[in-house]
Amino acid sequence: MDMNKRKIYYLLHNGKNSNLKYFVKGYLRQNTPKILFRMRLKSLLAELDKRPDKEYILDRVNYYCKLTKDTSYDRESWNKQAVEIQHQPMTGQKVYYFDAKQVANYFNPHNRWILLSGDITYVPEVPTIIKSRPLGDNNENSVVLKLEKIRHFLFVNDPKPWREKKNVAIFRGDLGPLKPNRDIFFKRWLGHPMVDAATTNLIPEHPEWKKEKFTINEHFDYKFIMSLEGNDVASNLKWVMSSNSIAVTPKHTCETWFMEGRLIPNYHYIEVKDDFSDLEERMNYYIEHPEEAEAIIRHAHEYVEQFFDKRRERLISLLVLKKYFDITNT
Repeated sequence: MDMNKRKIYYLLHNGKNSNLKYFVKGYLRQNTPKILFRMRLKSLLAELDKRPDKEYILDRVNYYCKLTKDTSYDRESWNKQAVEIQHQPMTGQKVYYFDAKQVANYFNPHNRWILLSGDITYVPEVPTIIKSRPLGDNNENSVVLKLEKIRHFLFVNDPKPWREKKNVAIFRGDLGPLKPNRDIFFKRWLGHPMVDAATTNLIPEHPEWKKEKFTINEHFDYKFIMSLEGNDVASNLKWVMSSNSIAVTPKHTCETWFMEGRLIPNYHYIEVKDDFSDLEERMNYYIEHPEEAEAIIRHAHEYVEQFFDKRRERLISLLVLKKYFDITNT
């Protein structure tokens, strides 16, 4: 297939969420009278006490928003930065604005917040709404909402059994100075018979490294899919874990609404060393022990299923933002 035909094929079959559909919904929601959302908040929050999974919901709320009344932060600095949600300017990346406002529209428009868009790998000095935060202690000021979900929250239906896939790890992605782990992987394993690796961006020194993008379905031919962090988390991790292939990655350093910090190595995914030196060894182990590989796939499917209940996801989002407002807007 020549390059032009390949680009058209990818455009029509990439398997990703529709940007057009997303933005049409976003602008329609933006122009809906906000009173219609606020009138529903009380009844939506009241659902919590009726749900059999109440403790699970509250656990996730407190995971995303670790703030408490005793959390110490520079109140003066927060006041200088915070804006009323009704006056929140459009963020540079509009998906952050639309996703955050989808939840905020249910609340009093005079509530104030700090919304930070982009791939955040540090902890802000004051309580801030973000998409991603570094794993570890003392990250209370990073309050996670489900942002940039059009790119990050995509699940798939993979009909191909693991044992029928190639004994190869596939990698397609950008390389660059902000993605040093990808560079390490690529330079170590490029050309290895068990690794199909190519860049999707042009590296001037090595133009031959670039290949056209793979559709999501084309990844399903491989037993192992490299899910490597980029600027923050790996955007493909969610759909890989919902497939019948296995995500392979070093230890995670960041997390999002997907709660990457709760993933268990070699239970939900295959973990390799930071320098990828044991990649071939780990692949061969699971090729020789297919029952263990299939167990990882089952566990991964069980993990992603918790995000399928849209009504519950909305309730958790509302409770996270309510907790944030209750603590910061007093």
